[in-house]
Amino acid sequence: MPSRSPEAQPSNQTEVFAVHGADPEVLAYAMAKYSRSALSMKESLKEISSQRAEQFLNTFYFQYGHRSIADLAHVAFAIERLSLLAAIVLVDEQRWDGQERSTRYQNFRKSGWYMPDFAADAAAGQLYRDTVTGLFAAYEQVAAGAFESLRQQTPRPEEMKQDAFDRTMKARAFDVARYLLPLATNTSLGQIVNARTLEMQISRLLSSPFDEVRMLGERLREAAAGPAWNVHASDYSALADEVAKLDPALGERARELLTREVKTAPTLVKYAKENEYRSATRRELAQAADGLMKGIPIQAAPLVDLVEAGQSLEVELATTLLYGACHYSYRQLRERVAALDSVRRDEIISLGTRYRGRHDELLREFSVGQVLRFDILMDIGGFRDMHRHRRCVQVMQDFTTEHGWDVPEGLEQAGLKATFDTAMKQAHAASQRLAASAVPQSAQYVLPLATRNRTLFSMDFAEALYISELRSAPQGHFSYRRVAWEMYQAVRKQHPVLAQYFRVTDINEPVDLLKR
Repeated sequence: MPSRSPEAQPSNQTEVFAVHGADPEVLAYAMAKYSRSALSMKESLKEISSQRAEQFLNTFYFQYGHRSIADLAHVAFAIERLSLLAAIVLVDEQRWDGQERSTRYQNFRKSGWYMPDFAADAAAGQLYRDTVTGLFAAYEQVAAGAFESLRQQTPRPEEMKQDAFDRTMKARAFDVARYLLPLATNTSLGQIVNARTLEMQISRLLSSPFDEVRMLGERLREAAAGPAWNVHASDYSALADEVAKLDPALGERARELLTREVKTAPTLVKYAKENEYRSATRRELAQAADGLMKGIPIQAAPLVDLVEAGQSLEVELATTLLYGACHYSYRQLRERVAALDSVRRDEIISLGTRYRGRHDELLREFSVGQVLRFDILMDIGGFRDMHRHRRCVQVMQDFTTEHGWDVPEGLEQAGLKATFDTAMKQAHAASQRLAASAVPQSAQYVLPLATRNRTLFSMDFAEALYISELRSAPQGHFSYRRVAWEMYQAVRKQHPVLAQYFRVTDINEPVDLLKR
C-alpha cells in the first residue's frame, strides 16, 4: 500500500494563544488574511505595518464593501461628562459593550449638567437653568430625607457594621432620589466596540437633532482617528530616558518603539458622516404618523402591553415604522394601520426605504416578525436598565411630557411626596414652555428620570423568560421589577402552558432592603 504524502497526514497540533500589543486595524488585517493567506497569525503580524493595513482596508472595506472586516478591530473609549440624554442615544446600539455610572449607587449631586446654547432666547435659557438647579436641589433633599427615613425604619443587624449599613441605606435612598435627576445631568461611561459598530454609531450620532449628540459624534470620530491615550506613556518615556543614559542610540530606538502614537481606527471611521437616509426617513415618518393620527387623543395604556399576533407582516412593519415617530401606543397605531387599504399601507412602508443608499443598513424598525412584542410605558430611569437587553429589538419614542410620571416607593413614609410632586410639576411645565422656545430640543433635557416614556421591545420566548427572571430578582430596582413581573403575567395570560418555565420572583413578596 503506497504511503501518503506528508501533506495528507493528520496533524493534531491545535494551538491557541492570546494576542496583545497589535494596533486594532493591524490586528483586523491580520485576522482577515486567514481567508486570503496560509500564513499564521504570528507570521502575518510580523510582516504587516500600519501603512499596509490602511491600504488593505481602503481597498476591501471601502471599495469592495467587505464590512465584516471592521468587526475584527475592537476599540475602547472613555466618554466623560456627557448628559444622560446623550448617553441613552450613544448606547442605543444592538452590538455594544460598556458600563456607565450608576444612578442607583452614586451621588450625582456634583456631576454637573449640560447647558444648550440659548443665545437666541435668554429667557428660555434662564428657565432651563432654574429648572435644572431646582431639580438638583430637590434631588439632594429627597436623597437625604429618604436616607434618614430608611435608617429609622430598617433595623441594623448586630453583625453588620454601621458604615456598611449606611452605604446600603444610601444606595436605597438613591433608588428613590434618582427619579428627580434631569436628563441634562452629566454622566460618564466606557465602551468597547468593534469598528463597524463604531462607524455606524458615529454616523447615527451625527444625524441627531441634538447639538450635543452631534458634537459627541464628531469627538468620537476624532478620538478614533487621532492618537490614543497610553496608560503606560510616562513609564515608557522614563524607561527610554534611562536607556538613553547608558546608550543614546539605543535609547532613541527605545523611545520610537515605546512612545509611538497609536491611532485606533483612523481608516475605518474616516468616512463616517451624517446619514441622510436616517434623517430624511425620520422626518417623513413623523409627518406620516401625524397625518394618520391627527386629532386622535392618546389612549391610556398599561405599564406592559403584550400585543397579540394576528395581523400581517405588512401591518406590523408599517405600525413599527410609525411607532418611533410618535407617542401613541403600538396597539392604538396598529388599529389605525390595519384599517388602511393596502395601497396606503404600502406607501408607509416605502417611506422606510425611499432614501436608502447603497451601503445603508435598513432601519431597526424593519426587524419585525418576533412573536412577542411588549409595548412598555415606564419611567426613564428604569428604562435605562431595560435598555441593556440587546438580544431584543428596541424601538424608542422621543422623551415627552405626554405620559406623566411615576412616583417612587417610600416617599409617603419619608414625608417627601409634596417635595417630589412640586419638582415634577415644575419640570414638566418648564419642558412644555421650552418646547415652544427658540431651542425646542432643550425641552427634553429638563425632564426628570421619573418621566414615563414608551418603548417597543420585540423578542423571542427565550429573551422574554430571561428578562422576566433577571429583572424580577429581589436585588433589582422596584421600577423594572414591576415591568419584569408584568411581562411574565402577560405571557402567562396569553400562553398559559409556557408559564411553568419561568423562574420569576413574585414582586408582591416583602423584600429585605439589606439584600438588595
